[in-house]
Amino acid sequence: MLRVLTILVPLALTIFAFIDCLNTPEDEVRHLPKVAWVFIILLFPIVGSIVWLAAGKDRQLAANGRTPSEWHRNHRTQYVAPDDNPEFLKSLAEENEKDEQLLKNWEADLRRREEELRRKEHGEEPKDS
Repeated sequence: MLRVLTILVPLALTIFAFIDCLNTPEDEVRHLPKVAWVFIILLFPIVGSIVWLAAGKDRQLAANGRTPSEWHRNHRTQYVAPDDNPEFLKSLAEENEKDEQLLKNWEADLRRREEELRRKEHGEEPKDS
């Protein structure tokens, strides 16, 4: 049982520190770049994990008692569904107008070609447009 604990506890600590480091926003990482902390945690599992938990992340509470990561979670960009986004709807209307104009041009070209074929079949001279 003790052997299992000597393997599982450091492994769990390393996994926790690694995931915590990856999920920490770059502006909350202290002393080293985030990539350096990841390598330290992976190369020196026990010591690196403990150092990350002790000194690698800004864990101070803000004035309102929230951690900086809680602030980030609550102040993310709010996305709007496409059918509620006026810019997206405007772009759809513009594309629709372009498509309708293109379709009208194709239909006019098709009518012109059909007329030319009818004239050729009846032996009429084609008109110069």
